[in-house]
Amino acid sequence: MIGVGIMAGVDEIIFHQLLAWHHFYDRATLKVALMTDGLLHAAELLAIVAGFFMLLDLRRSHALVEGRAWAGFFLGLGSFQLFDGIIDHKVLRTHQIRYVDNLLPYDLAWNAAGLVLLLIGLYLLRRARKTEGRTTPVEPKN
Repeated sequence: MIGVGIMAGVDEIIFHQLLAWHHFYDRATLKVALMTDGLLHAAELLAIVAGFFMLLDLRRSHALVEGRAWAGFFLGLGSFQLFDGIIDHKVLRTHQIRYVDNLLPYDLAWNAAGLVLLLIGLYLLRRARKTEGRTTPVEPKN
């Protein structure tokens, strides 16, 4: 959840606010577009806060596996990016990355970035699974 929230924040801050390339919902008035950006921002903050509470709960109960946590973070980043690029941009058409004549380079870069993040997450998850069984107990120091 933290990864999803962070990537939603990166999208909202960079592409919606700083570059002003698009809003979350561009098929209405500017007022509606800005309202949907605010809703996205609220959802991203809720995801980040909820994710940190979940992370802290795992840590408190001594069930946190750092490798899996990092894998989950990158899987969240990539999942949001690909969902936004495929579902929001192409299927639902809530907005495009940028309103230009040739969208293909933007679409390819957007989805490739999401795929790279997702592959990093899958790699980290695989590595975490392999090393979980190999941990050796730490002997107490005298």
